[in-house]
Amino acid sequence: MFSYSIINPPSFNYSKKTIDSIFEKVSNIIQKPQNWILNIVFLDLDGIKNLNKTYRGIDKATDVLSFHYYDDFSILKDGEPAWEVVICEDKLKSQALDYNHSEEKEFYRLLIHSILHILWYDHEYDKDYEIMQSFEDIIWSEVFEK
Repeated sequence: MFSYSIINPPSFNYSKKTIDSIFEKVSNIIQKPQNWILNIVFLDLDGIKNLNKTYRGIDKATDVLSFHYYDDFSILKDGEPAWEVVICEDKLKSQALDYNHSEEKEFYRLLIHSILHILWYDHEYDKDYEIMQSFEDIIWSEVFEK
């Protein structure tokens, strides 16, 4: 199961217990190695725009970016940082308003989505989108609807 570290904590409240539950459900549902640390970083619009331009060639802010530090995890020891999820707090807040739910709920939604990207799921094609969305829905219901 993932361990995680929150870098630059956000201005909104979140529950460590809920984050732990998300990681536990992901570990139970997705049978891929998750023995390392995932850093969760919060940035402003300019910070994430710069990362998006540098790493994806897209000159605009996005809500979240997911990064793998390594292609080959066999060289890592358990408990070492292997991934990073970068969340734009400004985008998160505006999306929470757009979707008419709390900032905390939007954070959990983005976190689940990002974790799946970290575990090599994507949504570039319709079939991939359906698979990824299915996992997102299952994890969400396991954490929040039980």
